[in-house]
Amino acid sequence: MTTERTATDRETPANAAAARDRVRGLLAASAADLPSAVVNDVLLVTSELVTNALRHGGGLTAFDAALTGDAVVVSVTDTSPHPPRSGGGSVTTPGGFGWPLVQRLSREVGVEPAGPGKTITAVVALGDAPAPPDAD
Repeated sequence: MTTERTATDRETPANAAAARDRVRGLLAASAADLPSAVVNDVLLVTSELVTNALRHGGGLTAFDAALTGDAVVVSVTDTSPHPPRSGGGSVTTPGGFGWPLVQRLSREVGVEPAGPGKTITAVVALGDAPAPPDAD
């Protein structure tokens, strides 16, 4: 039996810390005894998605986190239609590392148009570590 719990019954979090708190509460309410590394991965993905929406996406307009069987699904909607991009960071210009990190820690990542902006959904496995990226 798959039980779904969600963290959508409150208003959109004001910042990454509030989003992490919501996801932390969702995980704590589950019956699963999750390794701290898995919890940290889920919280890091949450933080990166929300921070990117606030910093690069024109603002956070919706947030959803759901526990579904063997994964946590985190969805963030912002006002920018432009997809995330990697890189850009350097010693003098910080940034550019969050999106690759989200992709690496997530089992699946999707970007879908949502009104004038987009929704990014990341699925983070609660069991095994994410598979290594494909070697192209």
